[in-house]
Amino acid sequence: MAGKSDIKRDRRDLYAPRAGAFQLLDVPELPFLMVDGKGDPNTSGAYSEAVAALFAVSYALKFASKRQLDRDYVVAPLEGLWSADDPAKFIDRAKDDWEWTMMITQPEWITPAMVDEAVAAKKASPAVRLAPYAEGLAVQVLHIGSFDDEAPLLHRLHHEFMPANGLAFDGRHHEIYLSDPRRTEPAKLRTILRQPVSRISA
Repeated sequence: MAGKSDIKRDRRDLYAPRAGAFQLLDVPELPFLMVDGKGDPNTSGAYSEAVAALFAVSYALKFASKRQLDRDYVVAPLEGLWSADDPAKFIDRAKDDWEWTMMITQPEWITPAMVDEAVAAKKASPAVRLAPYAEGLAVQVLHIGSFDDEAPLLHRLHHEFMPANGLAFDGRHHEIYLSDPRRTEPAKLRTILRQPVSRISA
């Protein structure tokens, strides 16, 4: 069996930014398992169901890959795309107005047929789909602390770094959860905050 793949180790440019330091990067297209929903992630049953389904299918795919293809890998961290009519709702933490797509990236050798088998085996609900996501130019930064303490860093990103560098919003707010909130105290949570951007023409 080949060595175990781990996207956090193999793509440190995408998954290991420095805390508090904004990094401009080009994010390639990657395949993800995805589930869509809306509402406060702290109180929405749909959110909990989506996350449970994503991990159930992801682990089923990992074991199928190891068994069928002799290729093992570390299941990637949970990620979320978040959107609202007004980006200020993220800073204001108006969570009931948030729309989300929760997702976990998959190795490139995972096929739609394998996903269909895993979804059927786990009776995954809500619907889990495999789809590519191409983010392109983005700014990211590592936040250490509670999810509810992200606002000052997001304010700096939106109102200082982006204007100073001639950048405009060009996609959904993206978070990558490097810590398990069930096992990590809030002050030590590690979350990548990523914002797709475009350059403003002079």
